[in-house]
Amino acid sequence: MGRGGTSRSAGAFSAPLLAVLAAALTVTGCTTDDSGTRASAPSPSTATTPSPGATSDVDLCVSIVRHWSHEVLDGRGYGDYQSMGMSGGQYDILREAVDAARAARRQGGRSVDMLIERQAREGCTAWYRSGGPGEGPWR
Repeated sequence: MGRGGTSRSAGAFSAPLLAVLAAALTVTGCTTDDSGTRASAPSPSTATTPSPGATSDVDLCVSIVRHWSHEVLDGRGYGDYQSMGMSGGQYDILREAVDAARAARRQGGRSVDMLIERQAREGCTAWYRSGGPGEGPWR
């Protein structure tokens, strides 16, 4: 006899345990029969094709430079180029875009957004035309 005057047999635990296991197998879809329905792997032709909305290197560069240019101009930029997720070349483009945008603000320019976009697009296009990251001393 156990404490408190009652004892439990191993059979008292097996019924609830079996019920929990059966419920878990039902929820996860595990069965004991082989019905022949299995998930198929993607065919090689579909597995290697890029998604229709793939972003080009230049567009990605422009997006990153544009975002961080606004952050820096608004006083919310932080850290170095690596903490911003940028390469050294992208950071050079960012500095040029921010310098041009600051000069335009001082002169009362209202199209700072368009200026940043143009500077980023021109810089990123030229950078990737010459090879972009991976070309140069750090290959």
